[in-house]
Amino acid sequence: MNRDATLLAGIVLAILLTGSLIGAVLKRSVTSEGGRRVVENLVARVNAWWLMSAFIGGALFAGKKATLILFGLASFFALREFITLTPTRRGDHRVLFWAFFIITPLHYWTVAAHWYGLFNILIPVYAFLLIPMRSALAGDTANFLERATKIQWGLMVAVYFASYAPALHLLEIPGYQGRHAFLIFFLFFVVQISDVLQYTWGKLCGRRKIAPLVSPSKTLGGLVGGGLSACAAGASLWWITPFTPLQAAGMSAVIVLMGFFGGLVMSAVKRDRGVKDYGDLIPGHGGIMDRLDSLCFAAPVFFHLVRYYFT
Repeated sequence: MNRDATLLAGIVLAILLTGSLIGAVLKRSVTSEGGRRVVENLVARVNAWWLMSAFIGGALFAGKKATLILFGLASFFALREFITLTPTRRGDHRVLFWAFFIITPLHYWTVAAHWYGLFNILIPVYAFLLIPMRSALAGDTANFLERATKIQWGLMVAVYFASYAPALHLLEIPGYQGRHAFLIFFLFFVVQISDVLQYTWGKLCGRRKIAPLVSPSKTLGGLVGGGLSACAAGASLWWITPFTPLQAAGMSAVIVLMGFFGGLVMSAVKRDRGVKDYGDLIPGHGGIMDRLDSLCFAAPVFFHLVRYYFT
């Protein structure tokens, strides 16, 4: 376990150093205004990834509790970003209190307690029923359906879907005891490297835009080139998973596809609200929700595939 963790840390360090070196070279060699903007964005992303990698890696390998705290805080701030996109009314305040300070921590507690049954239904069933009930008691019927739906959707995406990543600790995989942090790392790594590679391939050979009105930067060339590259990267990490190399490539393909649609759907939400990013907490990356959008769609599908085939 320690040897594998050390090797993984070395791989991540090498990737970050390579990214920083490429950014430094491009910063000196690119002279066009458009090119400089792209390079500045790349440098900002790499610099942010140094910090994020330290936090994420430290939490993953510090243990289950640290991972739950990290994802719980990430869900809290992602939910906050999602809710602030649409102004709330006085009638929503007590519902939001329940969403942020009772439902979210209680949901993550079900992971800590290994209570899969309640984890599976707390938000999609009981929170779904509670939110409109509490809103109706407030007596404010203006845009009632829109307001209730927004809070329900925020909880589902920012909390429920995101929590499937640390919930991988719930799975009892034969011969894989004590190594669940590696499985979370695999999921997170493939999601993030896919985003980076799709962006890079899109800049290199992206011609045909997939949904130009939703996300102009998403191209067919970026999806195919970046997706295949991410699958290869995922397959190369089979040794930290319970998968064979071919299974790791297949799992990576699912993660890439779901992550792509996660980014596309959450971009549609941003376009609807007329904003570029969900926040500005992470320089070069926007807000927490901008980093979790792909993960939120990939994590539940990955979790259930692993649960169905490997437990």
